[in-house]
Parts: sequence; C-alpha cells; structure tokens
Amino acid sequence: MRRIGFFVCPGHDALDLAGPLSAFNQVATAAGHTPYDLRVISKSGGPVVGNTGLPIETRPVGNRRFDTVVFVGGDIEPMQTAENIAIAKQLASKASRVASVCTGAFLLAETGLLDGLRATTHWSYTAQLQLRFPTIKVEGDSIYIADGRIWTSAGIASGIDLALAMIERDMGAEIARDVSRLLVVPYRRPGGQSQFSAMSQMEPESDRIRIALNFAREHLAEPLPVERLADAARLSLRQFGRAFRRETGETPAKAVERLRVEAACLRLQNGSEPIEQIALAIGFTDPERMRRAFVKIYGHPPQSIRRERRLTGNTVP
Repeated sequence: MRRIGFFVCPGHDALDLAGPLSAFNQVATAAGHTPYDLRVISKSGGPVVGNTGLPIETRPVGNRRFDTVVFVGGDIEPMQTAENIAIAKQLASKASRVASVCTGAFLLAETGLLDGLRATTHWSYTAQLQLRFPTIKVEGDSIYIADGRIWTSAGIASGIDLALAMIERDMGAEIARDVSRLLVVPYRRPGGQSQFSAMSQMEPESDRIRIALNFAREHLAEPLPVERLADAARLSLRQFGRAFRRETGETPAKAVERLRVEAACLRLQNGSEPIEQIALAIGFTDPERMRRAFVKIYGHPPQSIRRERRLTGNTVP
C-alpha cells in the first residue's frame, strides 16, 4: 500500500487539500480495493485552521515515512517558519515522490529540491516564486509539472489534475479515467495546458483594445500586422501600440501569437487534422513557425499535445 502524506500549515487552502485528497480517495471505489493510505499531517498534529477559518484534524509528522508527500498551498508566511522548513526537508528526503499544490511550492522551494528544476504555482504567484528562488525554472503557464520525482501544480483545482496524473502513473490510465468520472472532472488536462486562455490573460480596460483583440481572434487565418489591428480599433498606429502594451502587457504581435497557439492547441486536442493543415488554418505560415511558438509558450512542441490525446483520450474541457 502506498502511503501519501498531505502536509498542511495554518492558513492552508481547503481546496488545495480537498481536491487531490478526494482524487486519491476515490481510487478505492474505481479499483475495488484500497491502494493508498492517506494521512493529513502537520507539525504537531491536532486541528489546523485553514484560510477559510475552518479547522481540519491532522496527525503529527513524527518519524513517519511516506511514499508521496504533498505540500498543500495556502497562506505563504505561516509555511515558512524554520520548524516547517526543517520538517519539509525531513519528509522530502524520505519520500520517493514529492509534490506541491499552488503556493505549497514556496515551502517545497525552501527544501532546495526545486533548484535547477522546472516548477509551477498559481499564476498570480509565479513572479514572486521566481524572484525569491531564482535558480528555479518557473513556468507560470502550466497546470502541473513533473520533473523527475518532484511534482508541482498550479492553483486550487489543478491539484486534482496533479493527482490524476499521479494515479495514472501508479495505477494505469483506466483507473485514473474512472476516478475522473467519479469526480465529474475532465480526464485529464495535459500538464502543459495553459492555466488560463490567452484572451482571459489579456484584460484591456478600453473597448477599442478589446475590439482589436476580438478582431484578431476572428481573423487568425489572415495576416494581422499591427496596422490592421490599429485600424480595427480606430486608433493611430502610435496610439494603438502604446495603449495595447499598457493595457495588456504585451505587444500586438505577441498577443496574436498567443491567440494562434491557443487556437491550434484546441484543434490539436479536439480533432485529427494534420499539424501542417492546422498551422496554415490559424495563420502560421509554416509548421516550424508554429512549433517554435508552442515551445516558447508551452515549453513543448504541438506534437506532444496530439501524442497526449492519443495516449489518454483527453479533450479540452
């Protein structure tokens, strides 16, 4: 039986714990037997109050050894006491697999195990994680990342995606798929899938910039030079360039590239068109240009998305 410990600190987020814990718990129903021994643990045991004000009962860490340790996210400051860091190092040194959910990455980073590795956390904390731990290769556009025995996931519900990926690794795709059905969640979002869509990432204040973005999305197959977008927004080229960067944080060319990659990703996951055909249909002049854009934004080429879909039957939720 595999023993999994979920380490919580005061101020932990309820869903960061409940999501993956529920996924692992449902394996017993899907498999017809109990392959996991699940423990919620803390420094001293007893009730630990989360950031909702509700306590959860925990067991003390003691000298327990776990096959998998999951550092649960929540308020960052209470995690980073000297005692919690020492416990995290102790737990991680004995486990064959170590993971974090959301801001639990900050405690995991304190152990030094993330140094030189790829990792993610909730998109709103990626810049802070990178600043505090510059040796980590922080990827803010991934739902979860497995780098060797170290796993990290983005915020809140992505802990379920992390757990399903681990269940698949442990028990096989069929069991993981059955668990996703029991949880009524998609099976399963690829780890490299963006935490949010390109359109939701860019939230311009003015109607004119929103009009330009909508125009771009509706005309992805066509050339979209900045002059055409400025014309759609009814702004001069100079006004448009300044306003677009100010309101979205990106250049128009980078924004169009993101929209095209997102559109290509959807078609790769939901259809069987050849990659060359998709590249032309959404405005990339050739598959190589699309491949470079995918690697830059997602960290992997478009072929990996098609491969993931074939292996697991994933579709975009």
